[in-house]
Formats: sequence, C-alpha cells, structure tokens
Amino acid sequence: MSEWLQYRGYLGSVRYSDEDQTLYGRLEFIRALVTYEGKDVKSLTNAFREAVDDYLDLCSEYERTPEVPLKGSFNVRPGRDLHRRAMMYAHREGMSLNAVVTQALQRMLPDHI
Repeated sequence: MSEWLQYRGYLGSVRYSDEDQTLYGRLEFIRALVTYEGKDVKSLTNAFREAVDDYLDLCSEYERTPEVPLKGSFNVRPGRDLHRRAMMYAHREGMSLNAVVTQALQRMLPDHI
C-alpha cells in the first residue's frame, strides 16, 4: 500500500495510530476537513471511498461546488533574486516564466511519485 489513496480525482493520506491500532487519513489538498479510518487496509480503502462519495453527495445536496484538489496552478514565491534569474532566463530563451517553472519541475520530479 502506498501512502496515498486515489478515487474520483481525490487523494487521501494514509496514517497509522499505534495508540489506537487504527489506520486513518483525510482528503488532502482541499480546504474541507474530510476524514476516514479503518482497522485494516481494506476497511481504510472502503472508508476513504465512502468519505469521497459522502463529500460529493453533501456538496450536491447543498448545491455547492465540490473543491477540486490540485487544479494545476499554484503561486510560487522564490524570492527576488531567483525570480529575477528565472525571468531573465525565460526572456533569453523566448519562454514564459510559467514554462520555465514547469520545465524545471518536470526535470526535478520523477514521474512515479
């Protein structure tokens, strides 16, 4: 089992409480607090999926748009010097700053995370 559960576009954490002898987690990368727990991997996975379905049903019932995790954009605050260097590189290469940051992340991060 990995440290992430995935279902319907949502990511859930997997943690263990030695005190309670329980696996637990929460939906990550959204503001709403949605948690789940189980005594074993199968029950944790089922509880995670139920939590996602319940969250989406609740949003529908109250006519609210569900939060979408990891929408594909984020703010970066690299500091003045790194920002300047990145902008100068982007200008020299005829790229946007967004393309420079995306390219740097693609080089740095393996595909299998």
